Amino acid sequence: MTLASAPPLPRDDRSVGIVSTKMIDLFSAESPLKLESGVELGPVRVAYETYGQLNVDASNAIYICHALTGDANVAGKHSPESKKAGWWDGMVGPGKTFDTNRFFVICSNVLGGCKGTTGPCSTNPATGKPWGSTFPFITIGDMVEVHAQLVRSLGIRKLLAVVGGSLGGMMALDWAARFPDMAHAIVGLATSARLTAQGIAFNAVGRRAIYADPNYRNGDYYEGEGPKFGLALARMIAHITYLSETSIERKFGRKLQNSDQLGYVLQQEIEFQVESYLHYQGQRFIERFDANCYLYLTRAMDYFDISQKYGSIGAALGQTAARFFLCSYSSDWLFPPSQSREIVTALLGAGKNVTYLELESVKGHDSFLLELEELESLLKPFLNSISSEVMTLASTRSGGSHR
Repeated sequence: MTLASAPPLPRDDRSVGIVSTKMIDLFSAESPLKLESGVELGPVRVAYETYGQLNVDASNAIYICHALTGDANVAGKHSPESKKAGWWDGMVGPGKTFDTNRFFVICSNVLGGCKGTTGPCSTNPATGKPWGSTFPFITIGDMVEVHAQLVRSLGIRKLLAVVGGSLGGMMALDWAARFPDMAHAIVGLATSARLTAQGIAFNAVGRRAIYADPNYRNGDYYEGEGPKFGLALARMIAHITYLSETSIERKFGRKLQNSDQLGYVLQQEIEFQVESYLHYQGQRFIERFDANCYLYLTRAMDYFDISQKYGSIGAALGQTAARFFLCSYSSDWLFPPSQSREIVTALLGAGKNVTYLELESVKGHDSFLLELEELESLLKPFLNSISSEVMTLASTRSGGSHR
């Protein structure tokens, strides 16, 4: 028996409301996580949030993987006074794409993050001080191993879907290769099987900005101010790649910030509106993110290549029976549509079921976070279809109606 979707509500009224972040310790010193580098790490503390209710047979769970600077708070607010809701609040909630009336949604901060999960700014239990430069090298595969352990700890054997955009999409692809029987569907948005040389280059420049900050102190800066200038500069560089030429031109053009005439002052840092915008983005970023975490996570992205361990993209993803939903955006030059099409071609070659959409947008790489209505209209039916198939299968196995 297929559940009917809840009638649509106005988007502003479809909130999960006030939410809280949970903490769980996974692995241990006696049974540690073995990282791909060969180093062992344990325990690993994980910050995560859940929304909706897990059904009786634990078959309605969806795992959302966040992008580079995201966190576990994908939807809702932590208090009525919170200025902003979760980073994908428009997609998660009653009647939304990830309908919390139907699905049990999970999102956690990644390994190496700075929002509660073990990372370089966490306390090293062996020393009682922040890990800093002694934190081990981590990969996207290591992050996925932690995600999977979290899912098991919640009593879930198989997920309805694993979903992610950008870095999160890389994790979703790795999940399909690493745990081919653990998800019915894989959703990758604005992502790729590997970073291009251009993507690696931008990450390298951002990291260099942090390294060059005199307050970086080889990563052991937690008793001081830290490399705020370098981190802000890294964010300014990265933020340009999240936009498109059209969007930035439409928003700012050559408009001046505080005058109607050029000042002819060489060291005037903010003269054009676009300069003011980038400085604002940098300043906001240093208030919520850690420089070491930025270094570790961008390096993990550089290392990611889904084909490296398996020989090809098709071989990596060909062992799963999961259905795939991939979406790219026309103006995304950081993860261009050609990279998604490469994955699609490999999946089709491996005989996989894949839905691919290339959406028109002028908002660049950030489109998957900003252009929600069209994405909802396409992704929601896909998830409902997967859900119906799983329910029908469960009903058949139980020999009767599945409610």
